[in-house]
Amino acid sequence: VPFCGHATIALGAALAHQSGAGTFPLVLNEATISVEGSVEDGHFLAALQSPPATSEAIATTDELIQLVLKLFSYTEDDLDTNIPPALANAGANHLIITLNSREKLSTMHYDLEEGRHLMNIAGLVTIMFVYPETERRFHTRNAFASGGVIEDPATGAATAAFAGYLRDINWPHGGSIEIIQGEDMGAKSLISADITPELGSSIRVSGAAHFIQ
Repeated sequence: VPFCGHATIALGAALAHQSGAGTFPLVLNEATISVEGSVEDGHFLAALQSPPATSEAIATTDELIQLVLKLFSYTEDDLDTNIPPALANAGANHLIITLNSREKLSTMHYDLEEGRHLMNIAGLVTIMFVYPETERRFHTRNAFASGGVIEDPATGAATAAFAGYLRDINWPHGGSIEIIQGEDMGAKSLISADITPELGSSIRVSGAAHFIQ
């Protein structure tokens, strides 16, 4: 995985715990980013500044989209075409697919080994399914077979990529969005993303963290 957002958020919290509030530069293999960490009322908060965010919309008839829909037992009728499928990157490649009902999102399922094969062939870190509750509040699920698990409960890298895509299609995001992820797997996470208007610019992703005893 070239860039892992939730690990970066956790690192920000750990650095704040160890060194106090601050902004810390991080050097990745392909980019230099930063992470902030702070403590408020006993809660550890962190934010990352992602690598540059880029995206490319894909037609629903594209072979990759058709293969993914078949793998996850969805059809074109299940899609919300207001946010077309896309390949998005903010440090790693993610496939974005928007569904038209919260119920359809909750039923996400697929074969792990088939998913791993497809994602590795396509060069994807996650496949992100999205349901827009409002223009600025989204429910997401991230299939992470490339990492050997069915689903990731908190994906900062995919959130940054998705936020960059919303900017690229002139979605009325108002400068920030909220992501609810992991709810259907019993590990609800709340992730925020701040979006600047400049195409290709970095996305700021933030959230809270807790230490596992």
